[in-house]
Amino acid sequence: MKTMTCKQLGGACEQTFTAETFEEMAELSKNHGMEMFQKQDSAHLRAMEEMQSLMQSPEEMQKWMQGKRELFDSLPDN
Repeated sequence: MKTMTCKQLGGACEQTFTAETFEEMAELSKNHGMEMFQKQDSAHLRAMEEMQSLMQSPEEMQKWMQGKRELFDSLPDN
């Protein structure tokens, strides 16, 4: 199991997520993002805007995801 913060995953806060795989971690982050969107949390909305601009370029999005995966892989197990 590894732990990452919302900020480490491109978000806006220090909430932590713990998962076995990067895919599980990404899903936890996505769910948190949807919750913050429903609450209209301004900091998270700004982070989502940045993510949407990344999504305009599949290459840039791929690089960003690879960087997050590498960060996950580099973290020690809990």
